Amino acid sequence: MQFADQFNFLKEWLSAPLRIGAVAPSGDSLAEIITRDISAEHAPVIELGPGTGVFTRSLIERGIPENKLALVESSLEFAKRLEGQFPASRILCMDASGLDQIELFEGQQAGAIISGLPLFSMQNRKVVEILQASFAHLRPGGFFFQFTYGPCCPVAPQVLETCDLSANRVGGTLKNVPPAAVYRLSRRNTPNGQDSSSVGKTKMASVGR
Repeated sequence: MQFADQFNFLKEWLSAPLRIGAVAPSGDSLAEIITRDISAEHAPVIELGPGTGVFTRSLIERGIPENKLALVESSLEFAKRLEGQFPASRILCMDASGLDQIELFEGQQAGAIISGLPLFSMQNRKVVEILQASFAHLRPGGFFFQFTYGPCCPVAPQVLETCDLSANRVGGTLKNVPPAAVYRLSRRNTPNGQDSSSVGKTKMASVGR
């Protein structure tokens, strides 16, 4: 990991600790775990909160073409740096909760989404908005990968219920600073075969904060 990445990440964290969620960028061991089930066949891929691009580089190494990556970053400073590192990718400097209002890949849906967002520190309603906006771009059978520094899934059970999603822990590493775990979120099967990303939108009132 480059010193410049560490310095820039710390600077961004100092300016917005709740939005960034960590004092150091993710390490290579975490990048390996969160991307290991992704291959070229999953392209295009969306990454939420790419930060310094640690996961992005790993995705490209897994065979995802750079022009099949959409990088959604709310920090203007990080977004500018990502433009220099990954000029062929589509970089959106925006809140991920508005992703369902954006056309990303000319109608083609993503096969996977990687998230570095600090969902655990967000209010439940905000997490629901992000998940629903994200799954609107995810094709059937696609997965949403989320990492966390906590001891359990960063998405609350009531949020999973609201969005009709299931979550499974797929790995973890003690080599990251701090240690981290990765969860895979996927749509549940619904009785009538309806896409659960739209079903969940009828349950927002029950989520509360």
